[in-house]
Amino acid sequence: MRRKREKKAKKPAYILRIVRHYGWHPGRIVSEILEWTEVIVVAVGLAAIIMSFVTVRMHVPTDSMYPTINGDYSLLKADSFFVDRITYYFRDPKPGDIVVFRHDVAIRTKSPVEGSAAEQVGIREGEYIATDQVPAYLAGRAVFTETAINETIASLPAGSPITLRTAQGNTYSLGQKTSETTLQDFGIRWKIKKIMYVKRLIAVGGQTVQIRNGNIYIDGEMLEGERFQHNYISSDMRFQYGIEPTLVPEGYYFMLGDNSGDSFDGRFWGFVPDKDIVGVPYLRVWPVTRFGIM
Repeated sequence: MRRKREKKAKKPAYILRIVRHYGWHPGRIVSEILEWTEVIVVAVGLAAIIMSFVTVRMHVPTDSMYPTINGDYSLLKADSFFVDRITYYFRDPKPGDIVVFRHDVAIRTKSPVEGSAAEQVGIREGEYIATDQVPAYLAGRAVFTETAINETIASLPAGSPITLRTAQGNTYSLGQKTSETTLQDFGIRWKIKKIMYVKRLIAVGGQTVQIRNGNIYIDGEMLEGERFQHNYISSDMRFQYGIEPTLVPEGYYFMLGDNSGDSFDGRFWGFVPDKDIVGVPYLRVWPVTRFGIM
């Protein structure tokens, strides 16, 4: 008669193997507690790793997207939600989407390139070129972001004098433009601090956008639909983009807040590069009275 195959013994959890290796042999109850502890720790760790690639959580401190998203500087009443980082791997952002992206809030110099124009005019490490509150000025134009700074340099004709006034109020004459297309070409090196913003995507690369009489026009056609039923402000003298017909460069996006009168957005600082797109809000978790799919 064939002997029944013996059931293979279950291997103990790794944590039990470790403690036994060091001479501790816990009883049944403690062993079960240690096994469950290992399961929970591994599950939480894997979830954290997966979530870091799939989603991120965001709190909103301002009312720039009100009433779609509520903000509060104290964060006690501010909307808090999870952001889907996967969707835009399968489709491109499109006008009307609510988009989370990284935005420059401080551009600060590192030591300039040795022998460069930046070193010769005395630019030193640690100076704020621009912040989200105070722009730099290039060719008389207020610029808040790396994109806007380099766009301005690239747009100037050869022979143009390059004068930089930083957020700290210092003015530097970097000479005349020859073949330079970025401020870094003059020997300025910087580090950029970014934070997450949430706005509504209005126009994509290749489209022309204009705000007129409270409405938005894309390639001459007025945007219609519930997502665009807001009164868009265009009368502030500080606005530089979208007031006249403005072409959005390929690979960039033009973003506005739904609460146009209280939004620091693309009208001030221009365009968001594709590399700075984070994802789409999908689940509001705070406050509990507004919990749900966005």
